[in-house]
Amino acid sequence: MSARPAAGRSDTALRVHRAAARVVLAILTGIYAWLVAWITLRAAPYGSDIGSALDRLLAWFAERESTAWITFDRVEFGANVAMFVPLGVIAVLWFGVRGWWAAPIIGALASAAIEALQAVLIDTRVADVRDLVANTLGSVVGMSLMLLLAFLLSPPHPRRPSATS
Repeated sequence: MSARPAAGRSDTALRVHRAAARVVLAILTGIYAWLVAWITLRAAPYGSDIGSALDRLLAWFAERESTAWITFDRVEFGANVAMFVPLGVIAVLWFGVRGWWAAPIIGALASAAIEALQAVLIDTRVADVRDLVANTLGSVVGMSLMLLLAFLLSPPHPRRPSATS
């Protein structure tokens, strides 16, 4: 009789812990979605101060043979990849390791929605297929990092004895 209440308290604590984790994940997901919308759906992705600093930095890279390959297009592509890495992480946290396939789909759909909104609503922004590719790649990178982490943190499975042993 005494073992049953302890298990009940443990089950309740686990349910409360999972509910609290989902609330935190929902809040973080909302903050991330707001930040991505704020970055991608404004008239300009950044202010003139950042633009001039970026121009100076890229000019400095262009003057050197070893860094001349660092161009605005490559920096923008990398930034788009980096912006969607958290989406891949969040997707795996929501859908689990077995739902890994949701991350690239959500990344592609979210990116397509952003590009469509930019094309229809924002005259100063240009919708670009390269952004769709970069954003989807970012979600795949985040998903891959989560799958790698899950693999590294999973306990080893005991080996079954073979029939020949």
